[in-house]
Amino acid sequence: MNYQEYIEIRSDKRFGKPCLKGTRISVYDVLNWLSNGMSKQEIMQDFEEISEDMINACLAFAADKEHKLQIAS
Repeated sequence: MNYQEYIEIRSDKRFGKPCLKGTRISVYDVLNWLSNGMSKQEIMQDFEEISEDMINACLAFAADKEHKLQIAS
């Protein structure tokens, strides 16, 4: 998945946090909802501007960020 199609980082939006394009919804928001037990369907029902691809992009972004972290020695 090319999450860059769905996620942008702009200094003038949410203090530079990664957000879904065309919204003020941050990747953190989506990941937090998922970690608190909301399903993808529930998120999409609550926020009609969010698609399943956008939610998957948030997961891919988080996985990529985790993959790039360096282990402190």
